[in-house]
Amino acid sequence: MSINHKPDQVVSVHEVEQPLKTSLWSKEWLIVYSLCMVGLLNYLDRTMLSTMRSSIVEKIPMSNAQFGLLTTVFLFSYGICSPIGGFLADRFQRSRVIIFSLCIWSVVTWLTSYVTDFNMLVWSRAVMGISEACYLPAALALITDYHGNKTRSLAVGIHMTGIIAGQSLGFVGGWLAEMHTWNYAFYLFGIIGIGYALILAFFLKDKPVSKEVSSSHRNEEKKIDFFQVMSTLMTNINFMLLLVFWCLLGIVGWLIMGWLPTYYQVHFHVSQGMAGLYATGYLYPFSMIGVVVGGLVADRWNQSNKRARMLIPAIGLLIAIPGVLLAVNTQYIEIAILGFMMYAFTKVFSDANLMPILCTIIDEKYRATAYGILNLFACLVGGIGIYAGGMLRDAQISMDYIFIFASFVMLLCLVPLALIYFRNKTAKLVG
Repeated sequence: MSINHKPDQVVSVHEVEQPLKTSLWSKEWLIVYSLCMVGLLNYLDRTMLSTMRSSIVEKIPMSNAQFGLLTTVFLFSYGICSPIGGFLADRFQRSRVIIFSLCIWSVVTWLTSYVTDFNMLVWSRAVMGISEACYLPAALALITDYHGNKTRSLAVGIHMTGIIAGQSLGFVGGWLAEMHTWNYAFYLFGIIGIGYALILAFFLKDKPVSKEVSSSHRNEEKKIDFFQVMSTLMTNINFMLLLVFWCLLGIVGWLIMGWLPTYYQVHFHVSQGMAGLYATGYLYPFSMIGVVVGGLVADRWNQSNKRARMLIPAIGLLIAIPGVLLAVNTQYIEIAILGFMMYAFTKVFSDANLMPILCTIIDEKYRATAYGILNLFACLVGGIGIYAGGMLRDAQISMDYIFIFASFVMLLCLVPLALIYFRNKTAKLVG
């Protein structure tokens, strides 16, 4: 395949814009709803382990470092394999990659319920990371294939509510472990995932293309080379700017969400249980609303301003920054909760619009691979963010300063967004 476009130009994705679907039950939207459930299982299966620590350690003795290693192994395998998973979605049918990914990680989840020692548990987390890495790039690419400029951000936003729901429902694993055994949750959700994969196999399909386009794509696909595609993406200045933006935002997310329960405990002297409630119970619902609002507003504004999807995340961050600063400069827990709710509501504007922005600067043939690269670096900086927060705490740095630092990083996020905006101010955006 010849890749000859200039790397710093906006790439036409050669889409034929479809009329806006007024029915929320059209095929385009049913695709989103069905993947929303997959996204929920994707994040639930990976997060519930951390909520049943006591139950697991009781049956499989391990140190705190070993338990932390389970998350590290998953994060590394997931991140490293994300670009490969994205490439597979660009090279083959996205729908088949999604179903295959769901089936494999669900089987791994089910098999985890039979694990009896630490080494087996480590291997199960590694394989789960590899199999889950194929899902998100393929899912978002499939959604953007079905949804054009008029509904793309909202469609991505609705899908993201499933992911946020999966994160927020992680406590179900701990609850089931207390009610039954730690194995039970893995067995149950593994079976549910396998069953859902079988259902999707019958109706989840790629977007149909004309015979002429299909024939052309088949000929090109035979020539696709992973390293050539990676080289093309990594020399695209707009993509590299977006990568910097996503990495910086990843540091913010891991810092705030990773240390927010501790902040409530230290700053307001509340119990561990109440700190967990304040850090998740109030934030996740607002994130779910915010990701939909951010997508909807971007789609509407995009009809009159083709760069609206770059502006909406910036506006969200400009609201989130004062929210965090308000929260760390008050002695009233109610005001702190309000400030972090502002952050949770507006920070996710970026989540709804990241893939749509990617569609304006990357050829449609490489969308999933490009998102996989973003995923890889998000995982890497996530680990750095958590470790950096721990170092700051070990150095007796006030939690206030940690969150002030996070606010400063959010401010830095505006720089690459602004550069993408102004670099393409006169360009014709198509994606």
